Amino acid sequence: MLALYAAVAWLVMRDAPGRTIAAQPLLGRLAATAKLSITWQACVLYAVAFGGYVAFSVYLPAYLQTGYGLEQADAADRMAGFVLLAVVMRPIGGWLSDRVGSIPVLTGVFAVVAVSAAVQALTPDLMPVGTIAFLTMAAALGAGSGATFALVAQAAPADKVGAVTGLVGAAGGLGGFVPPLLMGFLYGELGSYGLGLALLAATSALAVVLTMTVVRLTASRRLTAMV
Repeated sequence: MLALYAAVAWLVMRDAPGRTIAAQPLLGRLAATAKLSITWQACVLYAVAFGGYVAFSVYLPAYLQTGYGLEQADAADRMAGFVLLAVVMRPIGGWLSDRVGSIPVLTGVFAVVAVSAAVQALTPDLMPVGTIAFLTMAAALGAGSGATFALVAQAAPADKVGAVTGLVGAAGGLGGFVPPLLMGFLYGELGSYGLGLALLAATSALAVVLTMTVVRLTASRRLTAMV
């Protein structure tokens, strides 16, 4: 599959007209990128959005088997549905951001994740409330992942978009590493996943506040500078 994609990219993809080619050495570009406030703001947002998606992709089967007594195959099928919906919603999140702005989209998706995680923290019946909560979270986390990269394209300097994107992507991977460990630890200590999901709800609520304040200001300054 990778070889096929490489062939398609070679034959079809072209550099954007007027593409800015970096002249600085790699370490110099990374140092300059690390000084940008949008880099760390987008890292936090992507760690929640993509990190949440990755974490559930890894841990959801164990959660469903332990918390709801599902068979392994049934839990895996439900996890596949979660992943598929999140993947489909990722480009939609970017598309919406291009039309209405990344800030409104990010605010909305993190608010949806906060509500859905709070509902699931109460461990409702899997059908229909639990299923609806998880699928809603999947859609929001996927859309939030796409919207975060739309934000980078809109708020980062044109010659640093690639470098910012690399750091943001790494943050997403780290964001997906911690929650499964935390969920397993909390279940082992408390016999319930409720607190872990409550922490996700609180984190998502903080992401809403961050987006509506600091990130909005950074994006506005960038747009003003471009004008």
